[in-house]
Amino acid sequence: MSFNIKNVLDQLGVKDVNKGVSTGSNNFGGGEIIESFSPVDGKLIAKVSTATQEDFDKVIASAKAAFTDFKVIPAPQRGEMVRQFGDKLRELKQPLGELVSYEMGKSLQEGLGEVQEMIDICDFAVGLSRQLYGFTMHSERPGHRMYDQYHPLGIVGIISAFNFPVAVWAWNTALAWISGDVCIWKPSEKVPLCSIACQNIIADVLKENNMPEGISCIVNGDYKVGEMLTSSTDVPLISATGSIRMGKIVAQQVAGRLGRSLLELGGNNAIIITPSADLDMTIIGAAFGAVGTCGQRCTSTRRLIIHEDVYDVVRDKLVAAYGQLKIGSSLDESNHVGPLIDTGAVDIYLKAIEKVKAEGGTFAVEGKQLTGEGYESGCYVSPSIAEVENHYQIVQDETFAPLLYLIKYTGDVENAIAIQNDVKQGLSSAIMTTNMRESEKFLSHAGSDCGIANVNIGTSGAEIGGAFGGEKETGGGRESGSDAWKVYMRRQTNTINYTDSLPLAQGIKFDL
Repeated sequence: MSFNIKNVLDQLGVKDVNKGVSTGSNNFGGGEIIESFSPVDGKLIAKVSTATQEDFDKVIASAKAAFTDFKVIPAPQRGEMVRQFGDKLRELKQPLGELVSYEMGKSLQEGLGEVQEMIDICDFAVGLSRQLYGFTMHSERPGHRMYDQYHPLGIVGIISAFNFPVAVWAWNTALAWISGDVCIWKPSEKVPLCSIACQNIIADVLKENNMPEGISCIVNGDYKVGEMLTSSTDVPLISATGSIRMGKIVAQQVAGRLGRSLLELGGNNAIIITPSADLDMTIIGAAFGAVGTCGQRCTSTRRLIIHEDVYDVVRDKLVAAYGQLKIGSSLDESNHVGPLIDTGAVDIYLKAIEKVKAEGGTFAVEGKQLTGEGYESGCYVSPSIAEVENHYQIVQDETFAPLLYLIKYTGDVENAIAIQNDVKQGLSSAIMTTNMRESEKFLSHAGSDCGIANVNIGTSGAEIGGAFGGEKETGGGRESGSDAWKVYMRRQTNTINYTDSLPLAQGIKFDL
């Protein structure tokens, strides 16, 4: 395809040198300059200023002022704002998807798919804006009515990771907005331009609706800016997506001030492959799950737990499939695998390969860093398939790269489930089987301990309608669909006495 990053940035209103702090259309930022380089070709895209403490204080003040007005706007009207935002995304899907692909490095189809996720969550949130329901219950006291309802929390702080530079923000902010909250977004410093593009889009919508600019704010910068957000007592909820290490720091800081945190952290996702599995489906799901986004999804397939009866066949089919992979520019739709996010990620990947060998693993396909024409950025690698044991330390830890582990199991499916669950993370899981008993065991109380458990599909990807998140060191958070909206609101129980007397609960007597 013909690609011109300047044209893309112009369509999205992103200038060559940007102010990376914003309250609506009011852009500023007096901190250090960060440079955004594309992993696709290694070229500098633009420079972005970061937030100082003074800048952050301005953003907090703007958000607090906006919340005062925004929380009393009827929820369906807030939903109308989100609907218009979704329509703007439809208009700008192509250039925003191209920017995601170029700045982050995922394939163009995945970049466009990420913008589609933003559109989908807007559609979901619009309907939800008329369904922020509570419950009524019977009082033990005559002439009394009881019910519970949900109110806006206030400012929601969103910390997002580089691998989904726009969708995860939208998952949070669309639900927060229809709930009556305002949002401050601290994106990954590796993909700052995506945040500025999104802020430009929502700023136009807010202006067209005469709504306060502080409903949507961004603060670009490194972990020090994130600490400003997590330590602020003005921010009752922090939604943070990233590594387990980062999540533990955020959780402690937020808990220390008795705030709330919604954590979406690491994954160590496995597919169990039983003797009855449809192997054609299995190979497609496993290969895409392992190499899609160059293995940089929190739901990427890290482990295949394969029954001994089909182990050799699955391994050989995967090796053949990997031999067909095309690696190169993510903007070229004929390629299957794009680059890692930066050269630091390449170093981590290469060290992980050496650790596999040191612990006794062998390679069916050994990856390496790619050099030469088309790989000038230094961020391209070929994917790996390693034969290992689940207890290896390198297997227990998540490597954010296209490193797939093959683990053999014997006996019945309970043994495979035990192996799958024997890691610290608990995000996504899957089983490939045509045996109903095996699939039901996998989904039962004694089955997968992950937040997501799939049958005959892979581990990566998720639909907007379901709650997204995981257990154990994945953090326990839930975003997107189902009733995930409740985390963005505070719950209140109400009791109304419509009599002329005041009976007390539990039959207590207090006569004066």
